[in-house]
Amino acid sequence: MVDGGDALKDVRELVDVVARLRGPGGCPWDREQTHESLIPYLLEESYELAEALQNSDPDSTKEELGDVLLQVVLHARIEEEQGRFSLADVARDLRQKLVRRHPHVFAGASAGDAHEVRRRWEEIKRQEGSLPDFARPALVSARKHLERGGQPPNSLPDGCLQADEQPDNPEAAVGELLMQAVALARRWGVEPELALRRYVQRLADGDG
Repeated sequence: MVDGGDALKDVRELVDVVARLRGPGGCPWDREQTHESLIPYLLEESYELAEALQNSDPDSTKEELGDVLLQVVLHARIEEEQGRFSLADVARDLRQKLVRRHPHVFAGASAGDAHEVRRRWEEIKRQEGSLPDFARPALVSARKHLERGGQPPNSLPDGCLQADEQPDNPEAAVGELLMQAVALARRWGVEPELALRRYVQRLADGDG
């Protein structure tokens, strides 16, 4: 049995440490950071957490969760310094959103299975005006587009495997195909992340 300790106390102490790091007499590096300067670290830590989770590594997962949490606390602290909102506001808004989007748990509604829960979640998001955007990585955006019923191109580029021909190792084949696409983009002087992001946006807009 894991001893969870006093999570609220530990989080408050973490918030105090970050406030001291960014306060007078704190760390020069931490004090000069901005939302923009921290973005690369946020992305890096998020991918490292994803890798730890994929590897089922509890020690690394705990460490990487801490690194992601640090990014959350830092960004909230920057906003608090500007008098806009605090980490408490972030937690409060998140709690309210979770309650609002789970009426089958908190409001007496019913949900048959996980698929129905997901469908209702998306419907509530639409009612709230929380329409999906494409700020996430392009490959994730492409997957999300297909999950929402979007259609891929009618055919694969010349020389690629046909969609109905599954190789012995489909994961390796897809990885090779994506690497070939990145290599082609590099040869043509195209940023692949930006190219895919713009193409997915055109599909979502109905201009594909």
